[in-house]
Amino acid sequence: MTLFTILFTAALVNNFVLSQFLGICPFLGVSKKVQTAAGMGGAVIFVITIASLITSTLYNLLLKPYDLEYLNTIVFILVIAALVQFVEMFMKKAMKGLYQALGVYLPLITTNCAVLGVALLSVQYEDSILEATVRGFGAAVGFFLAICLMAGIREKLENSNIPSAMKGTPIVLVTAGLMAIAFCGFGGVSF
Repeated sequence: MTLFTILFTAALVNNFVLSQFLGICPFLGVSKKVQTAAGMGGAVIFVITIASLITSTLYNLLLKPYDLEYLNTIVFILVIAALVQFVEMFMKKAMKGLYQALGVYLPLITTNCAVLGVALLSVQYEDSILEATVRGFGAAVGFFLAICLMAGIREKLENSNIPSAMKGTPIVLVTAGLMAIAFCGFGGVSF
């Protein structure tokens, strides 16, 4: 597979939020405002890309050569937790408004199954370090696109005339379902 194919596939065709339903908690929880969603998306791009690079490097250069593959989940979780702590400390110092707006959802990146899912899929696909990093970046960009699109739609829905039974969570879930159907359309694209 070429790097562009990996990037395109991870971002659009196999979008973790809309195709594989990973990372739904921050997707639904932080997508009320575009600015907050973009901040979360940026943090996720950083965490997933760097986590993919580090976990793939550790797997290919340490775990696999020494037959320690059974430790990959534990090692990956430790790497992800350390990266999220770094992002949280940075945001608390440099971006106080965004840090407060994200609230509890920022530490939830640690337990976001999409972050761990990208690392584990790279192992399953036997990606090289570069391929794993590109796959991680693509998956993170896909998350960013999904959460920002959802936030934009939710902002428009606030000013729309929606039946009272559909206000709030029901319309958000219907919107997420329609977005998932739209992203399924990328499945037929081939290179």
